[in-house]
Amino acid sequence: MSTTEVRLSGFGGQGLITAGIILAEAAILDGKNAVQSQSYGPEARGGASKAEVIISDGDIEYPKVGDADVFLAMSQAACDKYAKALRPSGVLIVDTDHVKNVPAFSGKTYSVPITKIAVRETGKELVANIVALGVLVGLTGLVSREALETAVLDRVPPKTKDLNKQALAAGFAAAEEILGKEGE
Repeated sequence: MSTTEVRLSGFGGQGLITAGIILAEAAILDGKNAVQSQSYGPEARGGASKAEVIISDGDIEYPKVGDADVFLAMSQAACDKYAKALRPSGVLIVDTDHVKNVPAFSGKTYSVPITKIAVRETGKELVANIVALGVLVGLTGLVSREALETAVLDRVPPKTKDLNKQALAAGFAAAEEILGKEGE
């Protein structure tokens, strides 16, 4: 049985709670079990926010993430706070637009300009969370791309479907570029 614990964290307003819900839904669409939990700082917008997702082929005994297998940090404060709670063999993905001091880590670290990609490819910083999901799934293969796209399109407002598809494609493309460079 395979279980993966994921933590997505940044500041309120970045859409990471929504991203966690989408990731959990994608896992379910892939026939896996998933639980999702969230917390935000008292400030809501601009304060700390965190979404946790556990994805498993079997039963999930406890719904909270302990040491994450995959951690996405979209703010320096989130990175500083949660990077220590990452398994040594885990994957750390940081948004270089908001995380300048990346901690030394024994697992895989990917530094990606997620927010910059969102703005460059869609003209909207608002969809950085969807770009981040594309990067995360593209790098880890946690869920299928098809399930992720379906989950994204099921969750976003109808008028923004094309924008979000574009953002997801940009995230997948960024992951492919990174993996291509690793293979050189």
